[in-house]
Amino acid sequence: MSKIGKKPVSIKNVEVRLRDGAVEIKGPKGVLTLDIPPEIEVKIDRKNQQILVERKGNSKLAKSLHGTIRALINNMVIGVTEGYKKELIYQGVGYKASVQGNELVLDVGFSHEVRYPIPEGINISVNKDRIIVEGIDKQKVGQVAAEIRSIRPPDAYKGHGIRYADEELRLKPGKAAVKGAEGGAGSE
Repeated sequence: MSKIGKKPVSIKNVEVRLRDGAVEIKGPKGVLTLDIPPEIEVKIDRKNQQILVERKGNSKLAKSLHGTIRALINNMVIGVTEGYKKELIYQGVGYKASVQGNELVLDVGFSHEVRYPIPEGINISVNKDRIIVEGIDKQKVGQVAAEIRSIRPPDAYKGHGIRYADEELRLKPGKAAVKGAEGGAGSE
């Protein structure tokens, strides 16, 4: 049995409904819905304020979905109560970012501005050299942050580009640094 799947999900400060093979979770920040596969059964224990996820059989599919569905429900509960946030840092000469209407406008070293349409349910703000992506759906917040990062990934030599705030860059030494380490031998 799945170790994660057996853990109950605490539902304090949220409202949970089961309807037509789906779980709907409503909290202070919004509402999220998840379709439950037929191999999984979701029970609400109102007395202990928790959700229990159980599998109906021992098929390979049911076993693989058990922990996944429980983790998705837990992410939904966290999303509607606290929300999710990803920070990106843009770094480079003349790099700029701004939010205009429902678009993120990036000037990151191309000959043109890059306009990224902000999806429904996501809030993007720009603060100095940081782009902050916020929302209640963990998957959507991560996807939007990854798409913004892919517009201009960090350069391996100078670190210019867009990267996650907690991402560590290991910069490569340039040609001059490698040549200086050799002691100048064979330079001609």
